[in-house]
Amino acid sequence: MAVTDKKDLYKRILIKLSGEALMGDGKYGIDVKTVSRIAGEVRDALALGVEICLVIGGGNIYRGVAGASEGMDRANADYMGMLATVMNALAMHNTLEKLGVPTRVLSAIPMPTVCETYVRPKALRHLRHGRVVIFAAGTGNPFFTTDTAAALRAAEMNCDVLAKGTQVDGVYSADPKVDPSAERYDMLSYSEVLAKNLGIMDAAAVALARDNKIPIIVFSIAEQGCLTKIVQGIANSTIIRDAE
Repeated sequence: MAVTDKKDLYKRILIKLSGEALMGDGKYGIDVKTVSRIAGEVRDALALGVEICLVIGGGNIYRGVAGASEGMDRANADYMGMLATVMNALAMHNTLEKLGVPTRVLSAIPMPTVCETYVRPKALRHLRHGRVVIFAAGTGNPFFTTDTAAALRAAEMNCDVLAKGTQVDGVYSADPKVDPSAERYDMLSYSEVLAKNLGIMDAAAVALARDNKIPIIVFSIAEQGCLTKIVQGIANSTIIRDAE
């Protein structure tokens, strides 16, 4: 368990979720109950006074790398993947608003009839006004993952931490679902993540977080109260930051 000696340690966080996190037990698409549960976690964390940004992948709908591997032009495939992230962002936006949480979706690809276009000052103003901000369409450029988009937006928003929700409670030396002997890490440096090729985030995202001194917390999105625990610094997680 990653534990700090301070409560409410983080005041502004960016939460990165995979598109697969929205599938629930399904194999494709969006599970409404799962989205509602995650939205409830966001609402509870927001109630602690933290400012929250979200980046959600699109792998539950379409993954650009997969399309490219089957012969599609990589740039076009990536644009399709960006549009999938917009769909997920709109689903989360709808659910949060139903819970009474003011939310805005800002897309890196302009689509004004659907959501707002990403502009940094506008996003910062939304956060200061207590709104959850969901960043959609990645960076707006092909060849960049949503992990990199998350690290970029975390830096632009001056976030205290980048929290990545996964299916397990931290970073392991191997997939614990495949290798029961996999070692779990409580703490890692950015350099160790890159050198060990642990694959929790792509190298560009890790390097961007390192260069901007943004800690990365890897946690299980399935854990009850996970986001409030992240805010308070008491989550079961792995913390990635500069070695002390």
